[in-house]
Amino acid sequence: MKPIIRLTASLALTLGLSLGAAAQGASINGEVKKIDEAAGKITLKHGPAKSLGMDEPMTMVYRVKDPALLKQVKVGDKVTFEAEEAAAGYTVTTMQKAK
Repeated sequence: MKPIIRLTASLALTLGLSLGAAAQGASINGEVKKIDEAAGKITLKHGPAKSLGMDEPMTMVYRVKDPALLKQVKVGDKVTFEAEEAAAGYTVTTMQKAK
């Protein structure tokens, strides 16, 4: 029984460390290319988005979780954002101007 407990504890620790590393690397650097407030969407040109499985830089249209995010930026702003994949597509969950 003890080997099973050790194995379970080891797997739980490994999974916890993996999730923590993924959360730390979730920020994506980008530039605002277009804002569509009526549709609740933003077009971002960004570098690799490892948290979304995107290894190459690209320009994409994202939905925003909170439409108020669109009022905080303008076209041309450099931003740091986090996004998640949902059934309806990719959604920006947080965004702030880059420093």
